[in-house]
Amino acid sequence: MDNTTNSLAEKSRLRQMIDSYGVPRMIITGFLLLMFVLVPFAGVDFATQISNVINRFSWNAVMVLAMVPMVHSGCGLNFGLPLGIISGLLGATLSIELGFTGAMSFVMAIVIATPFAFLFGGGYGWLLNKIKGGEMMIATYVGFSAISFMCMMWLLLPYKKPEMVWGFSGSGLRTTISLEGFYDRVLADILSIDLNRFGINLVIPTGSLIFFAILAFLMWAFLHTKTGTAMTAVGSNPSFAKAAGVSIDKMRLISVVRSTWLGAVGILVYEQGFGFIQIYTAPLKMAFPAVAAILIGGASVNKASIANVIIGTILFQGLVTMTPTVINSLIHMDISEIIRIIVSNGMILYALTRKMGGKK
Repeated sequence: MDNTTNSLAEKSRLRQMIDSYGVPRMIITGFLLLMFVLVPFAGVDFATQISNVINRFSWNAVMVLAMVPMVHSGCGLNFGLPLGIISGLLGATLSIELGFTGAMSFVMAIVIATPFAFLFGGGYGWLLNKIKGGEMMIATYVGFSAISFMCMMWLLLPYKKPEMVWGFSGSGLRTTISLEGFYDRVLADILSIDLNRFGINLVIPTGSLIFFAILAFLMWAFLHTKTGTAMTAVGSNPSFAKAAGVSIDKMRLISVVRSTWLGAVGILVYEQGFGFIQIYTAPLKMAFPAVAAILIGGASVNKASIANVIIGTILFQGLVTMTPTVINSLIHMDISEIIRIIVSNGMILYALTRKMGGKK
């Protein structure tokens, strides 16, 4: 009898763990682990793949973190992330235009991007307060429209720095701007762990990971402050929050501004790891992988945590990185881009159809 009771209790605990983690996420995790198992059979260097996954995590994690404030306040997922990205791009290009180099160009890019993020985030938050209930649909149009508008502005704004403008006209920004001599790998190279000297193709961008950890801790700390708790209350139960004297519109506005600022910082972190600034239509769909990552990590449209950010970014970037490389090597055909599109868009489609973060 005791053995039967213990067996049932263990099964119950196992079932609770499965329900907590979510069956879909278990399938995705299992598929990612399968890709790692197939690495030696495909003739792919295991250490290189680990290094790629870690690097892509460090590039994208801050933009996924930008989803958390708006989810907590009930504004939904931030499909308007391109507003934050535009703020970061303005900060980056103006920092270079003003002559800053090295690590200072990264610091000044954040400083310059901040007022743009506050301005754009404030206007975006005001708009979302006017159309409560339809935030995610409107946000997509806002983001796409902002990117399209900036496609004209990148040509019209009076940039003159030779490293950024088109050579034949001396005006208008290039599509891709190299960060060499500016803030290329400015975070990634801080305390970087490079095992190439031992014959292992593994480089860990310690500085980028520490930077993300600091921002994640500050976000966690903010959510436990009086303002953060009020913001969460607005997202969980607006009627209760209003009865308690909390200004719903103010809390939502704070969350949108904070999310937009994190988007601006996130694109700067992405650029320093990637090594280039890409403008015009390049940021058009960057919100979708961030949205998909946090949902795959276990968040829902009204609940998100730092753990969801970390788990989701690892799963999403791991699959997008590993799958094309391993499958290409196994079938000896170069269909990496096709696989990348199928995997990334398939995961986004799956993520956007989820409602309760893995629970029915």
